Amino acid sequence: MSPAPLVQIREATHDVVIDMMYARPDNFTGQVIYGHSFCFLHPEAEACLRRAVAGARGFGYKLKIFDAFRPHEAQEALWAVLPVPGYVADPAKGSNHTRGVAVDLTLLDANGQELDMGTPVDTMTAASHHFYADLPAAVQLNRMKLLTIMLEAGFVHHPMEWWHYQLPEAKEFELVSSAVFAGCLDAAA
Repeated sequence: MSPAPLVQIREATHDVVIDMMYARPDNFTGQVIYGHSFCFLHPEAEACLRRAVAGARGFGYKLKIFDAFRPHEAQEALWAVLPVPGYVADPAKGSNHTRGVAVDLTLLDANGQELDMGTPVDTMTAASHHFYADLPAAVQLNRMKLLTIMLEAGFVHHPMEWWHYQLPEAKEFELVSSAVFAGCLDAAA
């Protein structure tokens, strides 16, 4: 797949809530990773996100995005704190976030409250695995709601992270260069 400019995801244009967790220090690294709170996706992932937004709306929910495109330098910072394949992609191999084709998210109810998914986002334990059996039925149902919405929209899930979805064949997409990302940041500012 050829590289494409990133599309900015905005709350007003995409009917989502954006809460970029790596723009704050209260993430698993304990530090601010992003110097901005802009959210971007590859155009093909953005098209699937729009379908997911419509699907969530049909069930009375809204999507809350925690992370999407991730610059290579940010991937390096995450790997430096937790170099555990399966939870954090080795930056030497590239991340699907760095390709702009992955998104970390959850569902909000009609009152704007996050549905109980059993663990907070970025909890790197077995309890975060999509089909972890030792969870209350209501939590398993909430995870299945998110999974259904995202699969119907064209994404696939990451088995170890209930919050992580990406395009099928994600590794076929080019890594987004720092120069392309800088241009996107300039346009967003």
